Amino acid sequence: MALLLGFSLAEARVHNHTWEITYQHKSLDCYNKLSIAINGMTPGPVLIAMEGDTIIVNVINHLFMENVAIHWHGIRQIGTPWMDGTDGVSQCATMPGDTSTYQFVVDKVTVPAGKSEPFVYDGGDHSIVLSDWYHSSSYEHATDLTYLPYVWIGEPQSLLINGRGKYNCTNLDTSVCNTTNPECVPYSLIAVPGKTYRLRIASLTSLSALSFQIEGHNMTVVEADENYVEPFVTKNLYVYSGEIYSVLVTANQDSRNYWMSTNVVGRKPATPTGLAIFNYYPNHFHKLPPTTPPPGPAWNDTGARINQSLAIKARQGFIQSPPSTSDKVILLLNTQNTIQGRTRDTPYLIALKKNWTDVFNQTPSPESYDIYNIPRNTNSTSSTSIYRLEFNSTVDVILQNANTMNVNDSETHPWHLHGHDFWILGYGDGKFNMSGDVKYNLDNPVMKNTVPLHPYGWTALRFRADNPGIWLCHCHIEAHFLLGMPVMFESGSEMVAEPPQQNMGCGRTKSLIKP
Repeated sequence: MALLLGFSLAEARVHNHTWEITYQHKSLDCYNKLSIAINGMTPGPVLIAMEGDTIIVNVINHLFMENVAIHWHGIRQIGTPWMDGTDGVSQCATMPGDTSTYQFVVDKVTVPAGKSEPFVYDGGDHSIVLSDWYHSSSYEHATDLTYLPYVWIGEPQSLLINGRGKYNCTNLDTSVCNTTNPECVPYSLIAVPGKTYRLRIASLTSLSALSFQIEGHNMTVVEADENYVEPFVTKNLYVYSGEIYSVLVTANQDSRNYWMSTNVVGRKPATPTGLAIFNYYPNHFHKLPPTTPPPGPAWNDTGARINQSLAIKARQGFIQSPPSTSDKVILLLNTQNTIQGRTRDTPYLIALKKNWTDVFNQTPSPESYDIYNIPRNTNSTSSTSIYRLEFNSTVDVILQNANTMNVNDSETHPWHLHGHDFWILGYGDGKFNMSGDVKYNLDNPVMKNTVPLHPYGWTALRFRADNPGIWLCHCHIEAHFLLGMPVMFESGSEMVAEPPQQNMGCGRTKSLIKP
């Protein structure tokens, strides 16, 4: 699923859609796999809407054994928290055979109505969806991750660009893997020489951090998570799970076809490069470029990835200044432990200001922690507590990275906050100084909803708890989410209307369903 936002002075419209969720056999990387599809499509359909439009989607679950909930990533659901699509937080997921209706207003725009965007392009607007692709099922992954002994899910088999990839079918029967299947023909973006194109690049990966590049071309980054940024030029764009960037690229090279490619970074790659074609018209759009695909940046060049993070600043004229101070500070220590023998990536919740003892149900972790070695507290506990925040208060979240249970290993974690955008106040190496002066960027910090936490470093965020409801904040890597890396922020929930009947039906909510 993808939701593209447009900008218009036209009167707001209502968009009605019906999505039927089914199992389908798909060969997105030439390997035949049972997949989940929306209206027969994987990836799902694109919704195109303007600011202020109302989206209504009737979701019919035709799956045999799986419940369905749809989260509208990046839509803050202001006034409609029950539509956030978070199973166990805002709703009971839709059971097989049932239908749920999502209705909300598109809210994401940073320029007032009637004003143009601060950049121009004349060659069209294209979505580029990057994803990683496993041949094993989510059931197998969940079993491995919760098994004794714990089994890691491993690296994905393929990288896809707009749902197309190429797996090595050598020694496999064509009924299993067939490179002539039209489903896995590389995606091709047709470009007219001399024109400038806007690419909206989104990562829907379940694990992988990626780089994206277009052979022989520079990209100018102009937007991050639908917030305008000071333009900067790059050859390799780093994109973490859940992030969205707009880049401008001009077809200003010799008139032939070029590779678009994506590679794994942050983890030692065991997955082939994902490929697509930047097709210079009038060359045939399926004609492969005559060159070797660019290799992309070194997978372990953490410095280059940090430099991109530091380069992202709010664009002049579109700066939304953060509050100069915060009311509360929360530190989330990203590490790894075991719980009853099972491995968990457990964020430690540490309150750094006074008078927070009534907020949490767990004993605070000590402030003297070691981020560089395997954790000593290898039999940790979990908690179902939530952070209860004063409505409209300003909250700082310090994401602190540390060592996993493997020697000299600290993983990249992309964190996503529902219901809000946050200011990114800064990044740093090593251990965050909780008692000393930390220089934050209060002049032009960018606002985003997803941000990377780099190995053995910290990331500082600030947001205003001004959206009534209970909102997830979590690592966007699916395996890490399952292993214990979500937290929940609550504020102003007394202002929220009663939940719709369709959101109930699990646990104790069964008793609330009216006949």
